Amino acid sequence: MPSPKKPFRINVGFIAHEEIGRNHDFPFEFNKIRLSDDFELRDFSGILNISRTPQGLFVKADFMAETTLECVRCLTDFDHQLEWSFEELYAFDARSVTDSGLILPEDAHIDFADLLREYAILEIPISPICKPNCLGLCIECGQNLNVGDCGHNQDDHDSPFSILKDLLK
Repeated sequence: MPSPKKPFRINVGFIAHEEIGRNHDFPFEFNKIRLSDDFELRDFSGILNISRTPQGLFVKADFMAETTLECVRCLTDFDHQLEWSFEELYAFDARSVTDSGLILPEDAHIDFADLLREYAILEIPISPICKPNCLGLCIECGQNLNVGDCGHNQDDHDSPFSILKDLLK
């Protein structure tokens, strides 16, 4: 049974001593979970499947959660759905280590929190946008144009790159 303070720390020693091919599912479900000081997820759910192989313990994971991001156009916060999966091998010894360099700890307790965080962060867009037709902010006064028009002309004729638009015609 995982600890409430470390819900992703699992004792996998019993799987390491089972016959090759055996596997176990570890389901997770949280209304809210903090994977680090700066990364909180809501409606978190997923499953870890751990299989015994000759080389080590093979972990296959599928997760989904919701997080809050800031739109790069209008700077408002919005909810974003994340879905991620990964496969990793926790090797029994150095001869079987893969590129990820994961080795089964001697106490057979694996904390998957860091791995979950890394893969979840990879699913966050580099330039998150709240909606495809987001209008952004006014270049004159900074008003959110999704809320209303401020009356300023949004043409960028003053831009040094505005001459390039003529090349597209």
